Amino acid sequence: MSGSNSSNPAAGAEPLSFTVHSPPRADLADAAQRTRAGRWKLLGVVLFCALPVIASYLSYFVIRPEGRTNYAELILPPRELPPLALTDLQGRSVDAASLRGQWLLVVVGPAACDEACEQQLFLQRQLREMTGRERERIDKVWLVTDDAPIAPALLQALQATPAVTVLRAPASEVAQWLAPAAGESLASHLYVVDPMGQWMMRAPARPEPSKLKRDLDRLLRASASWDQPGR
Repeated sequence: MSGSNSSNPAAGAEPLSFTVHSPPRADLADAAQRTRAGRWKLLGVVLFCALPVIASYLSYFVIRPEGRTNYAELILPPRELPPLALTDLQGRSVDAASLRGQWLLVVVGPAACDEACEQQLFLQRQLREMTGRERERIDKVWLVTDDAPIAPALLQALQATPAVTVLRAPASEVAQWLAPAAGESLASHLYVVDPMGQWMMRAPARPEPSKLKRDLDRLLRASASWDQPGR
């Protein structure tokens, strides 16, 4: 019938279709190139910031004048401070990053501190005081590797100004950061950590304080341009 087509306006209409166009390959290449360039710039900034530290270590402990030797062992490359599960003596969690900002003299050992442990803690205090006016750039840390109680008399002695920072840390985690010399235990050494949280020096077991102090003096002089007292 002649009127049947006019009663259905959709009859004969073509279905709608959509075409998705891919972005030009040139745009994708430009984006990838910008990403690579950004990464190289970031790496350059990190290296630029680290250069003073690297140069200071090299100048005093690697490229050293004839006849100069360091007493303690330099750790190359330095070992970055990991996210240790630290707690204070009240059991409260402590962010490992809070240790950054100062040179650290670190003692490691169980709470039942024997005579050798006490000698390490005494050496720690002695070394800091021997550096004179530079001592404000140094903090003392004792990482206790178990949950046993610490003798009250020892704790009282450690509170003498400036107090030792006493923190508990799992022995297995500490061993992923610090390491003893062959044939020694973690508790045998005093460990030196720089203000960026990098373990970079290990004192010999049963060290001579005067020789160790010379190494510490060199570190403090070499880092004077980029390290300031206080966190």
